[in-house]
Amino acid sequence: MGFKFAVIGTVGLPAQYGGWETLSEQLVTYLDHEYEISVYCSSKFYVSQPKKYGNADLIYVPLKANGVQSIPYDVFSMLHAYRKNDVLLILGVSGCIALPFIKMLTKKKIVVNIDGYEWKRAKWSPLAKKFLKFSETVAVRYSDAVVTDNQVLQDYVRSEYGRESTLIAYGGDQAKTRSLTESDRERYPFLRSPYAFSVCRIEPENNIHIVVEAFHSSGLPLVIVGNWKQSEYGKALQDKYSNAENLHLLDPIYNGDELSPLRSNATIYIHGHSAGGTNPSLVEAMWLSLPVIAFDVSFNRASTEDSAKFFASHESLIDHATMLFADETERAALSEKMREIAVRRYRWEGVSSQYDKLFKQLLSSDRV
Repeated sequence: MGFKFAVIGTVGLPAQYGGWETLSEQLVTYLDHEYEISVYCSSKFYVSQPKKYGNADLIYVPLKANGVQSIPYDVFSMLHAYRKNDVLLILGVSGCIALPFIKMLTKKKIVVNIDGYEWKRAKWSPLAKKFLKFSETVAVRYSDAVVTDNQVLQDYVRSEYGRESTLIAYGGDQAKTRSLTESDRERYPFLRSPYAFSVCRIEPENNIHIVVEAFHSSGLPLVIVGNWKQSEYGKALQDKYSNAENLHLLDPIYNGDELSPLRSNATIYIHGHSAGGTNPSLVEAMWLSLPVIAFDVSFNRASTEDSAKFFASHESLIDHATMLFADETERAALSEKMREIAVRRYRWEGVSSQYDKLFKQLLSSDRV
């Protein structure tokens, strides 16, 4: 092992939170024989703080990795990492406001995965949106390479900034199926019958209000796993529909083994995301051969090669859901297509190989 790289911008490892963490985990799994890897972690999230994950060093920062604190969290991580690493892989743009200063201090290579239109999300105030857009601009200008995870996002970077980016999606093959046990059915009685399923952050951009209202009015069974209590938006929806017998609004499940029987045995998968690029939860559902109904935006069409069912309203969502619940042949065909795309495009081994190739290009040349 010769070169070193640091992963900055995640909650940390072991992965218990979201897409960035899973990406970090898989990069360690596939590349720790090629590089010395450091992953920066939030000490606020981990009670136990091991120094190693596999062969990777875990470095703890006494700040939260999300929200407003993500800015100093990322900046502190960069300042600590640049002396000891050849490449800094920054996931997200929050702390990239500091890149001009970092570039004055070092010629080490900086790679930024910009993660969709973060500045468009409704959860941010107008001032925060302006800051994030500016930070995105700085990230694209001052990084040595930009990674985008979706063709639509790659096109956006080209048209908005006149710069080419490297397209690297996510893998989904860590998602596992698991047969149901009687214990599962006793704990979650809805598992005894067909149901639609979704797992996501409970945010307006994920169109949870459309999904929940549509299923509530139709009477079709729906299970959503998410962080309902983290926002007024989520709490209001959970309170409003708490007595609906066909809706099961479950709190977040970060343990993959616990989530697996709920997700892998679903009849259909609902993907309401309208912001961001290639979403990890969508890719994982495709790997699990789940028939997907996705919100009709260009990102989701690109990720599924226009092969999912798409909705933009209560009516279109329920029309598709009703049809898929009833038509086993159509459901099987969609399931097979989702799996075929996932196997072809969304393998972690391939994703890690693309990062490896990018790092080596950077380290052997001045700029990508």
